Amino acid sequence: MGYRAVSIYCSQLVQKADLQSTDGADLEHVAVDETVIQLNDEQFWLYAAVDPETNRLLHMTFSPTRKQAITEMFLAGLKEKHLVGDALFLVDSAPWLQAALHRHGLDYRYEKHGNWNSVERVFQELKYRTNQFSNCFSHAAADTVENWLRAFAFAWNQLI
Repeated sequence: MGYRAVSIYCSQLVQKADLQSTDGADLEHVAVDETVIQLNDEQFWLYAAVDPETNRLLHMTFSPTRKQAITEMFLAGLKEKHLVGDALFLVDSAPWLQAALHRHGLDYRYEKHGNWNSVERVFQELKYRTNQFSNCFSHAAADTVENWLRAFAFAWNQLI
């Protein structure tokens, strides 16, 4: 089976399994951030929410752009999967993220250190793994990477 066939098979498997966490956890704190993922010559934005108590990945969105609408969809998806209405969101100084949290009626606090660092540690690992993935599969399509990231999040949550 060639690379393309394996890629399509894995993509279908990940989509069928819907590997994003949906346990409806009632959380006290949620660390959220976005980061750039380099894939070949293109940049993509990865939005993620992390439970700073456990470092569990709660929700991710992968997008070719960083627009306010993407941030809004990311937060809406997080709210659908988890009980975060009473959570305190820990964010960096990104004004678009703070504005989106405000529009969704979610409390947030700018935090550069402490619990917010959990999302940075998870992002560091994600970037490292994505870089390795990109080096091995330099012609991978964005949807393949997105499915790989979902599979990674599932595995990450099983191991922590």
